[in-house]
Amino acid sequence: MFGLFIPQITQAQGTTYVSNLSDPSTGSSPVGSDSWFAADFITGTNASGYVLNSVQLAMMDASGSPSGFRVMLYSDVIFGCGDIPGNSLGTLSGSTDPSTANTYTYTDDSDTTLSPNTVYYIVLTAGTAVANGPYEWSVTSTPSPGYSSYHWGGEVAFLHSSNGSSWNNIDGTYGQFALTATAIPEPGVSGLLGLSGLGFLWHRRKAKAVYGLALTFICSL
Repeated sequence: MFGLFIPQITQAQGTTYVSNLSDPSTGSSPVGSDSWFAADFITGTNASGYVLNSVQLAMMDASGSPSGFRVMLYSDVIFGCGDIPGNSLGTLSGSTDPSTANTYTYTDDSDTTLSPNTVYYIVLTAGTAVANGPYEWSVTSTPSPGYSSYHWGGEVAFLHSSNGSSWNNIDGTYGQFALTATAIPEPGVSGLLGLSGLGFLWHRRKAKAVYGLALTFICSL
């Protein structure tokens, strides 16, 4: 597990449950229409789920003339010996041209509900190919506490794709982002909202842990 008891940061709207933005950058990953990147996270145990508020991305200076930057939320699907992004659940609102090094905020205007104990992906792409010049997602060697660690035979999942459908895991590199969400009160216990937020501690489910061990064994055959 990755620092599950790191203090959470309460924002004006929601709580930042996942973040590795404070870790030193070790470089960047080029984002384009032919260079997609996905970072996974797994939600906690709040029975009513969570409302996604926003995602913050650490971006480096772009090169060339890229355009059409997009940040999306994806579901998770099991594929072969690992998990990959499944279906798009929507595009987040924010800058479509994060070409200057900075931290950019992307909001979920549709108030998507995240189910408890569930893996999701933050997926980045653009409207132009890397040959035109890519956007650069800052990366680090430290995964955030919210990354799911049972993927790919036990490896933390930071994935790359040339087309948004076929994905490959990138070992030892993690996109820098933070995620802010609001725990949904359970019926009849709205007064316990503050306490229910504690249930958002990111962790592996026992079932997923067992699956990950079995997956590692199967894929080693």
